[in-house]
Amino acid sequence: MTEAPTGLRAAVSAKVADRLFRRAAAGLDVRIEYPDGTLVGANKSQKILPRMIIRNPDAFARRVGTSGLIGFGESYMAGDWTSPDLTAVLTVFASRISELIPRPLQRLRALYVAKHPARERNTEQNTRSNISHHYDLSNEMFETFLDETLTYSCALFPSTPTETERMHEVAVLKAPVPQIAPKWENLADAQRSKIDRLLDEIGVGVGTRLLDVGTGWGELCIRAAQRGAVVRSVTLSSEQMSLARRRVAEAGHSDSVQIDLLDYRKLDGEYDAIVSVEMIEAVGHQYLSAYFRVLDRLLAPGGKVALQAITMPHDRMLQTRDTYTWVHKYIFPGGFLPSTELIESTTAQHTTLRVRERLCMGEHYAETLRLWRERFIANSSRARELGFDETFRRMWHFYLCYSEAGFRSGYIDVQQLVLERTGTMR
Repeated sequence: MTEAPTGLRAAVSAKVADRLFRRAAAGLDVRIEYPDGTLVGANKSQKILPRMIIRNPDAFARRVGTSGLIGFGESYMAGDWTSPDLTAVLTVFASRISELIPRPLQRLRALYVAKHPARERNTEQNTRSNISHHYDLSNEMFETFLDETLTYSCALFPSTPTETERMHEVAVLKAPVPQIAPKWENLADAQRSKIDRLLDEIGVGVGTRLLDVGTGWGELCIRAAQRGAVVRSVTLSSEQMSLARRRVAEAGHSDSVQIDLLDYRKLDGEYDAIVSVEMIEAVGHQYLSAYFRVLDRLLAPGGKVALQAITMPHDRMLQTRDTYTWVHKYIFPGGFLPSTELIESTTAQHTTLRVRERLCMGEHYAETLRLWRERFIANSSRARELGFDETFRRMWHFYLCYSEAGFRSGYIDVQQLVLERTGTMR
């Protein structure tokens, strides 16, 4: 990250950005405090509102004026602004995101938002580096905030018996999609519950030939092998592969679990069941049809596919699909969140697979992220010892809060989907 932009163009952009930001924030349920005592927000007298404290107004405006939302995140990384409750502030902004930019300027969006650089498209040549940018940071760094299962995806917390019964009643898409009311308990148990539900939905048991697309740190492989399944798993993270193999060996399942450093497009074989947990976000919209064609090709007759996918509403996905964001630049190069509609239309047009069940879990991800955030803050000194400087730690804190805010506001969701083969293609 560079210093705040300078020069005449940056100064002019800063003035415009400052005016637009204050105007947009004036109607938000947030208290924005400037060094000169100026307060901006819907109700300046209510101290219970989330506080955004601007420490360097000029640098903040220059970054936002030059780089938009990317600059907004960068200004937090640089310390231009802070908050005692960052998630609450970002949740307010996320819940009103469509109203923050005046409509006339929204029509000109394509002229001023950054586009994805070609080097980050998820081709076979690029995808490995995109994945490494995030997942090969350091296994020890991820251990500062993950639980003992080292599971880096949404957990599934306990629900009431009535809600559990409703959850299993959703057999077709026309049925209501349940939202489980969480009871926040042990994170590791909730992660195991998430994995077990996915394996249950696709019938993983003794002798099942299971393909796991996106290994993570191996917990799903271990739990599938404990059921008697024969597992093949692929990843593009050398750090994850190394630790996952070690964990599988320590659990005594090396004979039944194979983990390869391999692009999903190069997979071969036939599998009774396929599972992929929050890997679809790294595929990219240009390659979504190729991804599902691979799953269709590899699935044995009568088999099922279970996906856990972070999703966006379809209209929002279409509006932002080509936008280069702070998350792309600093966290997930090449990342893309599909909509349910896009998944359904892509599988219908290019495969014989159809979505037959889905479970929405957005509230569960908000809680998962809260627990990660609290652990990361508590273990900040450990991250520092590992060589991650203050800018990185502020970046990672912003990322966790930013993501949590997205789920709390409903801007994004996460779903477990079960796909079956119909035998026909459009």
